[in-house]
Amino acid sequence: MISPDLPAHLKAALEGKLHGHSRQDAAVRATRISDSYRSGGNSGTITSEADAIAYATVRMPATYAAVAASLNAVMQASPDFAPTSLLDVGAGPGTASFAATEAFSSLASFDAIDANPALRALALALAGETMRLRDLAYTLGPARALRECATSADLVIASYMIGELTDAERPGIIDALWARTGDTLLIVEPGTPAGYQRIIAARDRLIAAGSHVAAPCPHAAACPLVAPDWCHFAQRLARSRAHRQIKGADVPFEDEKFSYVALTREPAAQRPAARVLAPALTTKIGVTAKLCEADGQARTVSIPRRDKAAFAAARRWTWGDGV
Repeated sequence: MISPDLPAHLKAALEGKLHGHSRQDAAVRATRISDSYRSGGNSGTITSEADAIAYATVRMPATYAAVAASLNAVMQASPDFAPTSLLDVGAGPGTASFAATEAFSSLASFDAIDANPALRALALALAGETMRLRDLAYTLGPARALRECATSADLVIASYMIGELTDAERPGIIDALWARTGDTLLIVEPGTPAGYQRIIAARDRLIAAGSHVAAPCPHAAACPLVAPDWCHFAQRLARSRAHRQIKGADVPFEDEKFSYVALTREPAAQRPAARVLAPALTTKIGVTAKLCEADGQARTVSIPRRDKAAFAAARRWTWGDGV
């Protein structure tokens, strides 16, 4: 399993890029970019090196944490998975690629694609300062270029990307992602109701195309959650001093909420029997937890303290765990 925090070499490289830039100016840029994303915009507001560095300083740690948590679930479901090739679609500053290299030492081939030249330049600069991504092949182009120029890979990742597509183009891009997947496709989106709906639509479409769900779902049935509920998870990560300064935050951590689905060509070897859908509550009586279970149902279960073995296991459950 990999840590949700940026590895030391990547953190140092990113903070090195920030050196010489005004923290106040970076904060203004990061706020403008974040506001654009929240209002439905895309990376088109990132037009310069300064924009890219400000954006990456604020968002790269959280995106990395969400992808790392999702990859940990993939490794739990498929412990023998040892991909040798990676395709990172909508790669931005290369966040998912860096997380994948931490998760899988077997990776030897790295391809990425994104339409933003400033983010591509930053990704290549950061990759050049690490040993694992020196050979990153990064295509400048939109996601639809998948149909023409992207090669297949054992592991394909699309993190925080499909939300930038229009409703009309999203199904075709999802099909293209799957077509390029040799073994496992991971899609990660913000943990909002809209992000969840995009994940569910991709999940249902690709199940119909013959894929198998490895995580987070312990089944391939329809999602049992009913609005206003939705499936999402949270990953806590540490904030660096620069991160806090630019984001205008006081606390040394944040919780990134995300939704994801991992789909495979063959059934996962060790898909968990259930997934913890919310923080478990431990009381003097026992543990109460909301689970999505292998029969396709979501249930709230109670494990009494008197059942010592089951209670000891359940009190260690955290939101998002496969159990």
